[in-house]
Amino acid sequence: MRELSELIDVEDPAWPALDEKLRTASVPVEVLDADGVRGADTLLRTQVTVRSFLGAFVLHSGGAFVDDGWLRVYGSPAVDNDRRMPSLARVNDYPADARADPEWRPGAGLVVAHDVLGGVFVIQGGTADEVGLPGQPGEMVYFAPDSLSWEALGAGFAAWLSWMLSGGTEEFYEGLRWPGWQDEVRSLDGDRGLTLYPPLWSQEAHRDLAATSRRVVTTAELLEFEREASVGLGETDPGFLGNV
Repeated sequence: MRELSELIDVEDPAWPALDEKLRTASVPVEVLDADGVRGADTLLRTQVTVRSFLGAFVLHSGGAFVDDGWLRVYGSPAVDNDRRMPSLARVNDYPADARADPEWRPGAGLVVAHDVLGGVFVIQGGTADEVGLPGQPGEMVYFAPDSLSWEALGAGFAAWLSWMLSGGTEEFYEGLRWPGWQDEVRSLDGDRGLTLYPPLWSQEAHRDLAATSRRVVTTAELLEFEREASVGLGETDPGFLGNV
């Protein structure tokens, strides 16, 4: 297990470049302030250096609402968390004390973000045979709420986040948004999402997304609903989707 100084005292830290991307994003972004002490603790338990976008984001950010809150990217615990943004540690069930359990690692991968529809973004944690997820170690994979299946995204965390901040959400969620979605999403807290009826994976929903009935639920309820639906429809259990 690397010491905190090994993770922080590095050449070419990524935060200046990442901070610039967050401030000049092509979509609305709200970044929550991080608690310095708890941010350092989260970084220690994550065991990544601040040369990486992930390490820099964890240390310096209490999480971010991207594109009017459609996407929630997790960081360290926030200083003022009126928006109820979960921390990366909570979402991934980190042990309370990193030194008490230095061998702990997230199971199939690290959950780094959710979207308002219940989509889950994970940094793949091993080979496909080892963890049961597509893609390669370190690659971003996505549990899609419209197909109830995992898909590899062909990029790591830094490239993925840069793309989302530069407007990639419009392309990625093509066909999954309806007129006026911003008004329904931007005020939601970080532990809330939208469930649709007919459900998103049905043909009826895609005929007219605007005509679906949408209800605000906790993200935990949304993820459990997706897991039950996936198993009930004959798909495999998607596994850990995050503790929100």
